[in-house]
Amino acid sequence: MNPNRSTGRRRARRWAAAALATAVALVGIAALSGFHLPLERVDPPGGGASGEVEGGEIIGIRTFDAPDDVLVDAGVEYATTDDGTLLELDVCRPAVSTVDALPAVISVHGGSWQRGAKDNSDWRRVCQWLASEGFVAVSIDYRLVPDAVFPSQLDDVQAAIRWLRDPEQAALQGVDPARIGILGGSAGGQLAALAGLSGSGPLDADARVAAVVELSGPVGLTSADLAADGASTWLQGIVAAYLDCPAPGSDEVDDDGCLERRAAATPAAQADPSDPPVLVLHGDAELIPLSQSQRFVDELAAAGVDAELEVLPSTEHSIGLLDGAQRELVAAFLRAALA
Repeated sequence: MNPNRSTGRRRARRWAAAALATAVALVGIAALSGFHLPLERVDPPGGGASGEVEGGEIIGIRTFDAPDDVLVDAGVEYATTDDGTLLELDVCRPAVSTVDALPAVISVHGGSWQRGAKDNSDWRRVCQWLASEGFVAVSIDYRLVPDAVFPSQLDDVQAAIRWLRDPEQAALQGVDPARIGILGGSAGGQLAALAGLSGSGPLDADARVAAVVELSGPVGLTSADLAADGASTWLQGIVAAYLDCPAPGSDEVDDDGCLERRAAATPAAQADPSDPPVLVLHGDAELIPLSQSQRFVDELAAAGVDAELEVLPSTEHSIGLLDGAQRELVAAFLRAALA
């Protein structure tokens, strides 16, 4: 996430109008040429950090050294959206072959819903680490603000789950479609939690998942939540841009549509007892208020969902928290939930 990207509603509307005009023109060109539009990325393929782990310090997921024998299948198309965006994912597999279908974990990168990529150096490590733990790891891209706003990002994550669960695709990837989990950090943590808690009923059908790991996510997006947490102008601004709602300090107020979107984007508001277990990691002095995760876990427990919060004495954020001990914790949680 980037504290310098605070965005107001008027600016979001100008962005949206410009993006729409560009998209219309490009869709017309694409229709004539017969090609889909490429997914726009802030980070180039295989590029540097998303910004969740600032600078070059070797912390968190960067302390993981990927084994040479993890297999990576990059740039696999999983969907094309109605606006012509091509969505891709990377698949990381354990090197040891097996006749048994493996559990899978979908990973969702962060970046304020505005930037980042499945294959930046830090999230590629996440993919390789999960594969080294015996999972088929699937690292996904999704549409970004300002070209797309909520619920487009949730739609994309759910499309990836359905793609992986399709019997033909699951067989091709060596995945047990009944054992799919999801992990996300920062803005990706909000998306992972929302995808995991949306819907109800069996965890092996449609876009349901059987386990959720959420790292440092902004998961309380109602105005009341943000006010109670003393959310910074930056945090309120990126939420406003994501939801296309008024930013703090503007002379506008939430209309009915914004009130509905804020509630729909708040994961705990979707929870029911049929939902999967949730593990949350959060630093006690990081940029997302700890109270976001504390309230989230309390609300999940009240809704009958098995939820656990691991608070770390740290200023680090998202996958910056994934040092060796926390990787062991997360892997054990996923193995138990996806057994």
